[in-house]
Amino acid sequence: MTAAGSAPASLPGAAVLDDPRAIRHAGRDLLSLALIDARNHLLLLMAAEESAVALRLALQAGWYAEYWICRHVQRQRGEACDASAPRLAGIEPRVDGWLAAGLELPAPDAVRAYLAETLEITLDLLGTAAEDDDALHHYRMALLHEDRLCESLAEALQLGAPTARADREPLWLPAQRMQLGTAAGAQPYGLVPHNERWAHEVAVPEFEIDAQVVSWARYAEFCEDRGYDRQELWTAEGWQWLQQQGRRSPGHVEQVHGAVLAQRRAAPGQPLRLARVPLAQPVMHVSRHEAQAWCRWAGRRLPTEPEWELAAQAGERRGFAWGEVFEWVSGSARLWPGAGDAAPGALDTLPAPGSEPWGVLRGGSFATRRRRAYAQARRFMPLQADAAFCGFRSCAV
Repeated sequence: MTAAGSAPASLPGAAVLDDPRAIRHAGRDLLSLALIDARNHLLLLMAAEESAVALRLALQAGWYAEYWICRHVQRQRGEACDASAPRLAGIEPRVDGWLAAGLELPAPDAVRAYLAETLEITLDLLGTAAEDDDALHHYRMALLHEDRLCESLAEALQLGAPTARADREPLWLPAQRMQLGTAAGAQPYGLVPHNERWAHEVAVPEFEIDAQVVSWARYAEFCEDRGYDRQELWTAEGWQWLQQQGRRSPGHVEQVHGAVLAQRRAAPGQPLRLARVPLAQPVMHVSRHEAQAWCRWAGRRLPTEPEWELAAQAGERRGFAWGEVFEWVSGSARLWPGAGDAAPGALDTLPAPGSEPWGVLRGGSFATRRRRAYAQARRFMPLQADAAFCGFRSCAV
């Protein structure tokens, strides 16, 4: 296990910034570079789009770092900090109002100034932090949070597209036992998101799984076979959602029959327009309701989390392609055994008791920074969520 502050010596600087394990254990020097890299990426996206959505997401990046680091007198205690402890005065007293939905936002230059000041103070404080997991915890979380915000901004602006791939035969994996989740190991164990804790052994029966995500070509067949009209293909909750939404295709899609026409942006700063989507690209912006309906129509099923994680780890050399879109799996959002309570400021927490059911997305998308794309990564989202660059693959029944 790499100690805090170190990284594999064989990797050049740029490669370390993309290495999930190095970032998880990042010390002061690597964290400084990564925080600057994340902020530059955010500013690049913001330069191309200064809408209210873009400004509000950008403000959240500065606010999170300020709230949990700059103003937080217990930041050095890491996960053991008291979230209710008094905080120092903020740089910008109006930021909470700016972040409230419906209230007037500042000019883009004011947002950039706020981002510059919060980053400068964050880096100054980081320079004097101890090289241990507790002292670096909130800096690592601020980096994770900002990477997520950049991804959300790309999703909101419809920037980019996944890679088109030729069909490959499904993969068969034998029955075996595996460690599901991220191993704790000996401290320092770096930053491990709450919903990835901790690795535990599970038995996985033999299974067949798609080598790649379901493509638009395969999904269009479901639409052309009246998949959105056949109640027997949908769960009760899915059918109710479908009727309420009046849905006839995945999100941002205007036409499926004959050709897939979807709202896309040709380049940052360009307006949304209808574009013909290559049929070999992964299907995108599908809810889990739609993924399950397609699987029932095709006589297949969604993979379980252990199946997906095992295939991502063991099947890559055999053509298991992932990381172009997030992928729905079966089962409900839940924590792994021994996860304990979420630390203050944690992301991907479980919904409140009594809330609508949530599912799990695995992997990452083409908008995910490579340092966040690894086999154990999980996201919790409502079953009807489709704003993310999300798709699915299937398993034999």
